[in-house]
Amino acid sequence: MLTTVTSNGLEVLDGTQLRLLRAIDSVFLRLAGDWEAPEFRFPFLMRCQDLDTFDYYANFPHLGLAATRLNPERLGAALGETARPVEQMPTTVMEPAAFALPSAACYSVYLDLRGSRLPDEGVLRTTVGTCFRNEDHYRGLQRLLGFSMREIVCVGPEETAKNHLIRAKEAVQSLCAELGLDLRLEVATDPFFDKNSGKAKMQRLFPVKEEFVVGGLAIGSVNYHRNFFGERCDIQAGGDTAHTSCLAFGLERWVHTLTERFGSTAAAVSAVESLT
Repeated sequence: MLTTVTSNGLEVLDGTQLRLLRAIDSVFLRLAGDWEAPEFRFPFLMRCQDLDTFDYYANFPHLGLAATRLNPERLGAALGETARPVEQMPTTVMEPAAFALPSAACYSVYLDLRGSRLPDEGVLRTTVGTCFRNEDHYRGLQRLLGFSMREIVCVGPEETAKNHLIRAKEAVQSLCAELGLDLRLEVATDPFFDKNSGKAKMQRLFPVKEEFVVGGLAIGSVNYHRNFFGERCDIQAGGDTAHTSCLAFGLERWVHTLTERFGSTAAAVSAVESLT
């Protein structure tokens, strides 16, 4: 069965595609388990003020999406003057938005550790979240309005955070080799720093975001944030401000890529489930 095709970034996974998504996510979960990264599940929404702690709205005004309450007293009157079913909710019935739809899963990890004094070796966490991005276009499972992101996050001393990236890249390269995926590792734009900041300028000396690209599509990435989140969330490890890094996977993109690689979703499921 083919994925339902829409033009607004809303796609449907059928049963076999869902089985493939869960199978590949199980591989990532095993990886997190091998690294002793416990799994956490965070709320689907975030407070706007928490995202603003990270300069999110200054750096990504084009991606922002908010969840807002509707004023019931205004709603009836507004819809009474609108053709039904309503295509767009009038802004006149919306309350100011206090909650946001996050574009990455790792933000909640840093907020959850806010004010922490971690052990010298730091900590690892894994989470899967539904993430949202206000893109200028959408394309099947390759580019969605709402999608699933699995992350394995390291919060600790500088060298620990950097070593997490090295281990992560080796693990993903090995996995893709097992699956016969033609993988390229490409340096990408860092999504966390203001492009005019000193930290952003330093990315020329040390790559802070590298993407795993298959067939022109980024299916995951490794990201090094230096002490950005450690500073903003007052997290310390080993007596100093914590550095952070993460390994991230777009699960629906893996479903698309593996289906393309094996010729059918069912064949991709068999290949993934046979991994040792």
